[in-house]
Amino acid sequence: MKAAAFNDGWFYKHLGSEETATPAALPHDAMLKEARSSLSPGGINTGWYEGHDYLYTKTFDIPQEYEGKKIILEFEGVYHNAEVILNGKKAAFRPYGYTNFYVDTEGCLNFGQANEIQVIARNSDQPNSRWYSGAGIYRPVVMWISDQQRILLNGVKIRTVSLHPAVIEIRIMTEGKGAVNVSVFDGGKDVFSHSAFTTGELVMKAEIPNARLWEPGKGELYTCRVTFGTDEETVTFGIRTISYGSDGLCINGKRVILRGACIHHDNGLLGACAYPEAEERKVRILMENGYNALRSAHNPCSKAFLNACDRQGMLVMDEYVDAWYIHKTEYDYVRYFEDWWREDLKDMVDKDYNHPSVILYSTGNEVSETAQRKGIQLTKDMTEYLHTLDDRPVTCGINIFFNFLSSIGFGVYNDKKARKEVKKAGKPKAVGSEFFNNLAGLLGDNTMKLGATLHGCDVKTRGAFAAMDIAGYNYGILRYCHDLKKYPDRLILGSETFCKDAYAFWELAKKNPRIIGDFVWAGMDYLGEVGIGAWEYKDYAPDFSHGPGWISAGSGRIDLTGRPLAEAAYTRVAFEREKGPVIAVQPVNHTGEKHSPSAWKMTNALESWSFRGCEGYRAEIEVYARAASVELLINGKSVGKKVLKNTCRTHFHTAYENGEIMAISYDHSGKEIARSSLMTAGEETVLKATPDQTETAQGRLCFIRLKYTDLNGVIKPLERHRVRVTVTGGQLTALGSACPYNSYGWLSDTTDTYFGEALAIVMAGSGGEIHLSAADGIHTGETRIKITERSDLE
Repeated sequence: MKAAAFNDGWFYKHLGSEETATPAALPHDAMLKEARSSLSPGGINTGWYEGHDYLYTKTFDIPQEYEGKKIILEFEGVYHNAEVILNGKKAAFRPYGYTNFYVDTEGCLNFGQANEIQVIARNSDQPNSRWYSGAGIYRPVVMWISDQQRILLNGVKIRTVSLHPAVIEIRIMTEGKGAVNVSVFDGGKDVFSHSAFTTGELVMKAEIPNARLWEPGKGELYTCRVTFGTDEETVTFGIRTISYGSDGLCINGKRVILRGACIHHDNGLLGACAYPEAEERKVRILMENGYNALRSAHNPCSKAFLNACDRQGMLVMDEYVDAWYIHKTEYDYVRYFEDWWREDLKDMVDKDYNHPSVILYSTGNEVSETAQRKGIQLTKDMTEYLHTLDDRPVTCGINIFFNFLSSIGFGVYNDKKARKEVKKAGKPKAVGSEFFNNLAGLLGDNTMKLGATLHGCDVKTRGAFAAMDIAGYNYGILRYCHDLKKYPDRLILGSETFCKDAYAFWELAKKNPRIIGDFVWAGMDYLGEVGIGAWEYKDYAPDFSHGPGWISAGSGRIDLTGRPLAEAAYTRVAFEREKGPVIAVQPVNHTGEKHSPSAWKMTNALESWSFRGCEGYRAEIEVYARAASVELLINGKSVGKKVLKNTCRTHFHTAYENGEIMAISYDHSGKEIARSSLMTAGEETVLKATPDQTETAQGRLCFIRLKYTDLNGVIKPLERHRVRVTVTGGQLTALGSACPYNSYGWLSDTTDTYFGEALAIVMAGSGGEIHLSAADGIHTGETRIKITERSDLE
């Protein structure tokens, strides 16, 4: 079917209001523009944003010659309880806010004249999510057009049969019978062509000569073009196999250890909007920081995200949902789950099938239903149903300790209790998952890890683990060795883990193939669930209550603007992506001060030695290295040497002084392995505007980092200013910093900086270049980005 973008010309307003509708180019997140207040029922889950219902409208023409054709609208994501009305006729309803769905327009369109489409997106039923969901039509919409005799949507599915020789199976589903022509291209070169007759379903095999294999970090892709009558479909795919068993998880027959990160669906300052450039950037940054796998927590991801993973060679665990039949919030998906889970899973698999990046599915996250007989059977049913759709392995992330606690009635969510707490405008008490998260935040990460070793935790998880292909352990690393012995056929995946456990996991996984991977919470900071992963000081967060003003979780090895933190450097060293040594320093201007508590933060150290004005203060320094020992020097003088045993992280404590700090790593014989250093920034301060790219196309997003540095480009984290940005040749789409506390949002032209940095996101216009200027009243910075002609963004 022919695809036509359907993203322009939309208007939106609050449902039922008399207000004038506002233009809304898709993708569009309506929630991002709402007020934030203590009266928001979503509270800390949604970043205190208010929830409303929205009406989207669009008027469009359908040519007369389209009469008799098949026309289908695909909505990739509408949050949530979406209703689609065409020319006054209700054409579709889809409750899940993260599933792509299709609207058959037959009998609803007026050909040769104007048509009106209305989409209702509901989000006033708060609370309905444990994180910032966004609202409205936040992913793209496509109109599919074909003759009645056609290739069905998602009707071309390709899988790899063998590697030597490289053989793929092409399955084609059609409406009607006739000749089908198939061609496979390697770039522009035709490497396979064949014609056959179909009566509705056709399966053929194709041998690909000199095949380039898709594998982690190497996104080798082919295209398959299928024609049937007047219809044509082009599919991108990769040649790769997946196997799993006692030898671990293998891609193309070679064992791969998943160095994974959990990510939510939002794109930071852009809210829930799934812009292709933002998704591409997110994947690139995470890959640059040593991750080879991402978990779409806790819902199906966008097509743009999967496309980016395909191109870059990033592995994906695509997850379905956060709750089954036990509520986590009062108005979550539980009320629809039982009636819709099969259709949801089918649509997820149809979307994922041809993406080589997708290597396994997850049916849920921390679903305490898995401790019950009914839930164990549901685990089995969902696993088996997915196997009828695809042969990829299936898992489910289970919080082992919390499964046990909930099974004995401790911390169980209750609607009545939750409603009572929501009415408290001050400090409502946490219930359900929020209660457990707060408990872990206060008592530390060992609470969940040690609790998971209890015998009762084994009893309350073994039934569900037996009903999936790979057992998903949330915070269960202390069970790994015990369970490998007790359950000799079990494969273990750290489906959610703490950053500080990266080294221990890696060493275990190298020795035990049945430990297939680890997914840290979280790879990149995200909106909502505010403060859960933040170590914040009073100068950036007036209070630690996580009340209004707090906006993000603060839980990411990569911050909200895409800047890698020291925890990312630790992870790279732990996973042997680099040997180190890497030097990281906790903010010297805050040494000894209290910060907001969190079990999900390993450290708030910065890769910086620029703390002028703090001379003589106590400095707490961390060094990450794959070595036998590490020595630390300041201005050429040794301040100590530490032995590294069963770790790649060590600490030094000394007085701060300006100049050079150096770390030297040694092997067991005392021979130097490597050295690295940090310099104090010079006294001069400049404001730099540095774009991710120097050239872009019309309609694309550009990411421009604002940072205070010295003349040599060394970051100055203690510089904090209000910066105003002006743009010509484009539209300032978002502006802000990574601070988890932000009372004013990202939609104005002014922002506070956070440890010396902020981010501007600009959509390129139709002119020859973007010109961005930033100023704080003292310093100014500017950059220019060349704009080329618009290219195909789909």
